[in-house]
Amino acid sequence: MALDHHDRALLQHLQQDCQISNQALADKVGLSASVCWRRVNALEKSGIIRRYSAVIDAAAAGMGFQAVVHVTLIRHESGHLQDFITAVAHREEVLECLATTGDADYHLRVICADLAAYNRFLEEFLFQIPGVANVKTNLILKEIKSQTYVAV
Repeated sequence: MALDHHDRALLQHLQQDCQISNQALADKVGLSASVCWRRVNALEKSGIIRRYSAVIDAAAAGMGFQAVVHVTLIRHESGHLQDFITAVAHREEVLECLATTGDADYHLRVICADLAAYNRFLEEFLFQIPGVANVKTNLILKEIKSQTYVAV
């Protein structure tokens, strides 16, 4: 689906406030309410809009420990890869899992209540996954920029 300037404007406004009414959104981008609704519906059906969500303040919600975890697998065997991917995809502590180039095979953004909860995550989960060879943790001390939207 090719995006025009109206689609880009719709996406920018929806990323800032996904609870905006259709009429208010239409007014902001200069469209009629019916045309606005059809365009947003098309963006959803095409998969450009995957879902709507709320941005949570992790510390205020009692999740004060965040880390970037670098994981290296023993070998790139399909069984180990799939075991790892399946395991991390189902853990709520893992906010993001990225396959990368470089020293580590995967980078995880992990959030827990505290250091004790993170240690349990490591010992009872991550270290138990077959094929995990090395885990390095970088604590997140302060969030400088966290972008929850995509510039379109």
